[in-house]
Amino acid sequence: MRAAGAVRSPRFRENAMPRWIAFLIAMTAAPAAAQVVPAGRPVEIGTSYQIAAPTLGDERQVNVWLPPGYDRSQGRYPVVYLLDGAVDQDFGHVAGLASLASLSWTFGPFIVVGIQTKQRRAELTGQPVDPRYRSAFPESGGATRFRRFLRQDVIPFVEARFRTDGRRAIMGESLAGLFVIDTLLNEPALFTDYVAISPSLWWDDRRALRTGLSERLSRAAGKRLFVAVADEGGTMQDGVDRLRAAVAALPPGRVTLRYADHGRSATHGTVYHRAAEEALRWLYPAEPDDAGPTPWFMIEGASPPAVTAR
Repeated sequence: MRAAGAVRSPRFRENAMPRWIAFLIAMTAAPAAAQVVPAGRPVEIGTSYQIAAPTLGDERQVNVWLPPGYDRSQGRYPVVYLLDGAVDQDFGHVAGLASLASLSWTFGPFIVVGIQTKQRRAELTGQPVDPRYRSAFPESGGATRFRRFLRQDVIPFVEARFRTDGRRAIMGESLAGLFVIDTLLNEPALFTDYVAISPSLWWDDRRALRTGLSERLSRAAGKRLFVAVADEGGTMQDGVDRLRAAVAALPPGRVTLRYADHGRSATHGTVYHRAAEEALRWLYPAEPDDAGPTPWFMIEGASPPAVTAR
């Protein structure tokens, strides 16, 4: 026990840190999360519109990407109409390819118009004849109506607001690729160019490719068609092979086909982006660029050119 009248040891106060120093240390050691972070802003890749779709009985999202410098020029541009083109679908990565075209100057320029689909199996397929398909896919068969939506609503919306040059391409993958081929066969005048990537030509047991194919292709004179496949095989590959054979049998100058076989390097889930770039480079090649002589640092053992004194 401490003796009565004893003085409390000053040791505690001697070792205590002044409060103002402790406060400064605490503030200095505050986590980075507590520090002020500069405000960010969204990265924009286009403009999104909601347009009336009376043919479909609702509204649809239509997204538009314009080439850099569009607002400062008077030029007119071809348009790529992209199926499954909502913000949460394929618009972002195809608009990225369009941006690459402008950055690299190696293809393009063009406008990208992404069109939202909501029920792909219902909207992108023709009416099946085979009872197996009618039973398995009772909601299918709306391709004609969706095509009317493109013709009556989407294309007039775009051409009334943007400087287009009359060239229209339509691009889609899988069921959307099926829709591309269906449009080429049934309403070829709607677009100039057709891009079908891994098209689901197994649909309705390939009925569209079994009867009247040559006759319908003959009505597509002057059209360009890009078809790519991955490693799908089976009835899907058979449908593509039937289409290729029919195009090859046409008189020269009817349908120009570019075929890309990615069967050794891509799956159905990975083929789209690479094939889309290949298609766009084919459709919209840039003028040859003369980069001049090879720079010295690209030549083994070379040196910078001598500077001539003045």
